[in-house]
Amino acid sequence: MFAVLKTGGKQYRVQAGDVLRVERIAAQAGDKVQFNEILMLGGDAPVIGAPVVDGAAVQAEVIDQIKADKVIHYVKRRRKHSSQRTKGHRQKLTLVRVTDILASGADATGVMAAIGTGSVSGFAIEAAAPAKAAKPAKAAKADAPAVEGSKPANLLTEARDGKADDLKKISGVGPKLEELLNNNGVFHFDQIAAWNTAEIAYMDEQLSFKGRIERDGWIDQAKQFAAEKE
Repeated sequence: MFAVLKTGGKQYRVQAGDVLRVERIAAQAGDKVQFNEILMLGGDAPVIGAPVVDGAAVQAEVIDQIKADKVIHYVKRRRKHSSQRTKGHRQKLTLVRVTDILASGADATGVMAAIGTGSVSGFAIEAAAPAKAAKPAKAAKADAPAVEGSKPANLLTEARDGKADDLKKISGVGPKLEELLNNNGVFHFDQIAAWNTAEIAYMDEQLSFKGRIERDGWIDQAKQFAAEKE
C-alpha cells in the first residue's frame, strides 16, 4: 500500500520504510508524528480523496532536523549602472521515516500531528502550532477613584491693586496660559499656592492641561514666589 500525502505545500508518494525530507515540522528527533492530509491511498483498492481521504493518515518517526544544500541566487544587471549580487539560502527541513499508513481511524491514534514551522517563498507552510494555553489574566488593578473638582474659593474678578503677579515665572506657564489663568480669576501666586486637590482638579479641567499643575509643581513654585513677595 502507498499513500500520497501533502505537507509544506508539496505532495509526496510514500510507503512504509521510506525516508523523506519535508519542510520543517515542529518535532524533535525520535518523536512520532502523523500526517493527516492524505490525498490518495493506493493498492488493491485505491481511494482518492475529495480533497482528502477521511480518517486516513501516514505516521512517521522524526530522524533529524536538517538544512538543505545552499542555493545561490546570482543577479547581474547590464546597461550603464551594472551591479552583481549573490544571495545564499539554506531551507530548513525535517528528515522522517514512514512507519505506517492508516486507511482509517486516524482521529483515535493520539499521535501528534505534523505541524509546519516555516514558510516557502513567503507563503505559510502549515497552520501554526497550537498556541499555549493563555495564563489566567491577572485581575486589573482598580483605578484610583477620580477626584471630583471644586471651584477654588479664592478666585478674583480682577488683580489686587490693579497689579497681577507675573505668573509666567512658574515653569510651564507661558503668555497664553497666563491669559487663560487670568480669565479664570487667577492673578496671584498666593491663589495658586492655596489650592487643594479638588481645586487643582477643577483648574485642570478649565485649563485643558490635565495633570500639568501637579506634574510641573505649580503649588510649590507658587508658594516660593509668594514668599519672596512678602
